[in-house]
Amino acid sequence: MSDPKENKDPEVVEETQEETVEEEVELTPEEQCQADLAEAKAALAEAEEKVLRIHADFENSKKRLEKDKANAVAFANESFASDMLSILDSFESAFASIDQIDTEDAAEALDKIKEGLELTYNQTLSVLKKHGVEEVAHEGEFDPEVHQAIMQVESDEHEPGQVVQVMQKGYKMKDRTLRAAMVSTAK
Repeated sequence: MSDPKENKDPEVVEETQEETVEEEVELTPEEQCQADLAEAKAALAEAEEKVLRIHADFENSKKRLEKDKANAVAFANESFASDMLSILDSFESAFASIDQIDTEDAAEALDKIKEGLELTYNQTLSVLKKHGVEEVAHEGEFDPEVHQAIMQVESDEHEPGQVVQVMQKGYKMKDRTLRAAMVSTAK
C-alpha cells in the first residue's frame, strides 16, 4: 500500500485528515473527564510547588531582615559607645590630676579641676548632640510632653502655668522625650 501523503488525490488526502481528526476527538465523556482531571492535578501540583517556593523565599527574606535589623541596632549602639570613650578618658585624666594635687597649690588645682570638668561636661553634651540627644527647653509655658511638674509655687514674676524653676533637666532624642524635665510651675 502506498503512503497517503505521497498520493496527490485531494479526496484521499481529505479522508485521511478526517480520520486523524476523528481519532483525536473520539474520547468518551468519562475518558475526557479523566484527561481533564489529570491535567488539573498536574496544574495543581505545579501551583503548590510555586507556593511552597514563594513561602520559603518569604521566610528567608523575613529572617534576613530580622538579622539586618539586629545588626543595625547593634552598630548604632557601637557608634555611641565609641564616642563616649573619649569622655571616660577625660574623667580618668581628671582623677589622675586630683591625685597629684600638692596641698600648697590647692586653690590653683581646684580651678584646673573645675575647668577640666567644664570641658568634660561640654564634651559630653557635644557627643549627645551628635547622636540626636538635646536638652528640653525649660523656660516659658509648661508643656506636659516634656515637663513633669513636681510642685507649684507662688511667683510674682511668672504667669500661672509657667515654669518657675528646673529641678532636673530633661532630654529628648530627635522628637521623642527621653526624660521629662522636673520643674516647678507658677500658681
